[in-house]
Amino acid sequence: MGADCEKSAARVVAGPASSSRMKMWVVKATTSILLWTCVVQLTTLGEVWGPRVLKGWPACFSQESAALDLKLSTAGAVPARVLPPKRVYKNNGYLMVSCNGGLNQMRSAICDMVAIARYLNVTLIVPELDKTSFWADPSEFKDIFDVDHFVTSLRDEVRILKELPPRLKKRVEMGRVYSMAPISWSDISYYHNQILPLIQKFKVVHLNRTDARLANNGLPLEIQRLRCRVNYSGLRFTPQIEELGRKVINLLRQNGSFLVLHLRYEMDMLAFSGCTQGCNSDEVEELTRMRYAYPWWKEKIINSDLKRKDGLCPLTPEETALTLKALDIDSNIQIYIAAGEIYGDERRMAPLAASFLKLVRKETLLNPSDLRYFQNHSSQMAALDYLVSLESDIFVPTYDGNMAKVVEGHRRYLGFKKTFLLERRQLVDLIDKYTSGHLSWDQFSSAVKEVHADRMGNPAKRMVIQDRPKEEDYFYANPHECLRLDETVSCV
Repeated sequence: MGADCEKSAARVVAGPASSSRMKMWVVKATTSILLWTCVVQLTTLGEVWGPRVLKGWPACFSQESAALDLKLSTAGAVPARVLPPKRVYKNNGYLMVSCNGGLNQMRSAICDMVAIARYLNVTLIVPELDKTSFWADPSEFKDIFDVDHFVTSLRDEVRILKELPPRLKKRVEMGRVYSMAPISWSDISYYHNQILPLIQKFKVVHLNRTDARLANNGLPLEIQRLRCRVNYSGLRFTPQIEELGRKVINLLRQNGSFLVLHLRYEMDMLAFSGCTQGCNSDEVEELTRMRYAYPWWKEKIINSDLKRKDGLCPLTPEETALTLKALDIDSNIQIYIAAGEIYGDERRMAPLAASFLKLVRKETLLNPSDLRYFQNHSSQMAALDYLVSLESDIFVPTYDGNMAKVVEGHRRYLGFKKTFLLERRQLVDLIDKYTSGHLSWDQFSSAVKEVHADRMGNPAKRMVIQDRPKEEDYFYANPHECLRLDETVSCV
């Protein structure tokens, strides 16, 4: 086609000379039009031939490539970017989403929304982050994630815009937009049969809740892999956050190996869960008042002892110290506390500090000036903890919240890095038997090791429980469709 266009242009240029200035102008104009027509046609064909489509992925990204990206990032190198070609498709409309929850709940939701937008052939507007939750973090998407990378790195799958086109934006600002919360744990057919017709009818649909709105299982392999691609490649923190994360990691590495302890013992966690083990009467009352103060925390009357015995409470700092010692964690290893302010401060942290002498936090490793722009921005602080957690030699979450699950899955993706998945129901039973004198230390330690022998983030398939998605394994904790579970499996 290119050669034909050039011949056509040549014929025009090679026409008989004319002394008329008007004829010369016509010749130049005609030549320009022909050449531009050729360029447009060739560019369009290139975009049609170039993009990957969901039904035919020529290759899937591997753990090795992700690890290499991480090393390059850690080294401060800036590799040359080659943008993927834009995917050309008929746009069925626009999808706006407002994420809810903390950083990692929003992170997984963003991955889901990209996959949904891709499947529905719609244009996704850069998601809005939650500013009204308990943490009241005013951060925008661009304050936490590299928005330009997000848009361009996924453009061979879905069109993402930073804002609606002006006409539609004005309509939304006037309140003329269809807004709804999709059904939790839905499969992709729900979005095709229920949401797509609404988008085609109204042109713009706003999803005002995004937590756990896509099923863990039963989805096409291409959708699962796209969720992984967004999570491990499309979502990159801002250069400012990544730079500070590298600084923390380098400071820790200067002193050897380190363990990240995701110690979920903040005030909001205890108030929400109703777990008050080890708290005095004043603290129990304070936590109860806080729980009743937030209407969206539905459960108000909670039996803390029963919930703890069922393994539904985060481990206390005292229980955590016993667990780490029983697992033979070196008492001299650096332990980075990835958490907010621990409830009870030094009083509750004393047993852990007595057993492990090198407890550190970002606040103790960095100068106050380093964290100046992160203060009162809980999601940005959580992003720092996320980066350090990925790089740690060992990761130990004391509760299976969103960060624990998403980091677990990311560490699996990076090569099944050692992650202790604590079995809290059995742990608290063993701890109670040890502290009451029914088990010796050796018996206690041996039992704890036995319970966790196969709970270190090893390769495994997700546990599927039909019609009980909350109880089955979470996709982002173990995205086995994107992992190499054995040497014979390629790109899985």
